[in-house]
Amino acid sequence: MRILIIGGSGFIGRALIGRLLEMGHEVSVLSRRPQAVRLPSAVTVYPWDGRRGAPWADVLAEMNAVVNLAGANLGAGRWTPQRKHEFLTSRVWSGEAVVEAFSLAARKPSVLLQASAVGYYGPCGNEIITEDAPPGKDFLGQLCVQWETSTQPVEAWGVRRVLLRTGIVLAKDSLALKRLVLPIRWGVGGPLGSGKQWMPWIHLADQIEAMLFLLQHEQARGPYNLTAPNPVRNVDFGRTLARVMRRPFWLPVPALILRLLLGEMSTMVLDGQRAVPRRLLELGYRFRFENLESALRDLLAS
Repeated sequence: MRILIIGGSGFIGRALIGRLLEMGHEVSVLSRRPQAVRLPSAVTVYPWDGRRGAPWADVLAEMNAVVNLAGANLGAGRWTPQRKHEFLTSRVWSGEAVVEAFSLAARKPSVLLQASAVGYYGPCGNEIITEDAPPGKDFLGQLCVQWETSTQPVEAWGVRRVLLRTGIVLAKDSLALKRLVLPIRWGVGGPLGSGKQWMPWIHLADQIEAMLFLLQHEQARGPYNLTAPNPVRNVDFGRTLARVMRRPFWLPVPALILRLLLGEMSTMVLDGQRAVPRRLLELGYRFRFENLESALRDLLAS
């Protein structure tokens, strides 16, 4: 297959590119900084401005599939009004550019994988969340709604569109895991806030293999939760991580402190979703890492 990836320089994008090349696929990437991006020499990199699709419509016409991962990192800093605007525009503008390119391409790729997140559902307490749950009314929920909707028009051309509602991706170089590991390594790990909030996690290996599974499975359409079948509460995640690292887990971090330090971004650690991958399992995907401890031991093995 010939596959075009938008937003391929992040850790998920790089892992996906590596796996696709291993499988013998031809991979191209759109980048706003083509001279700075570091990817394997086999990858063709095309420049784009993050907003327009017309300049690369001819490139799109040569592709069998598109994977749109574009979007500013939600966890990189406090959510100032300027940052929140960037979160929205980086996702919606890229989606609109995809639609524009599809509209102009002489030949349409048959499938589009569109990134999203389990934040779509908003804070959900103890409720088990499957793909038919409604969107949240909070900032993240509404951001994901607009993110997903931005590429919906491609379905009018018969394109099979798959929505990837991803949880917390655990990888050696992921910012999320590094932040969770650090206090435990220092011996001051403990539950965040109440510790009762659910953490819908997924190992990077399963994230990539699930994406490939959905890319190739002709019946796959619509939203899929990309989360391991066994989400855990924050306190249980921390205890498991501390056990794997052989470090103590004893010092709670009050919710008030996190809200003061992180502002609105604290919702990412104080709220959660008990999301499960119902549709992915029904389609026949089998997880390599269903259990958190085995996933952490694989990632943290020296």
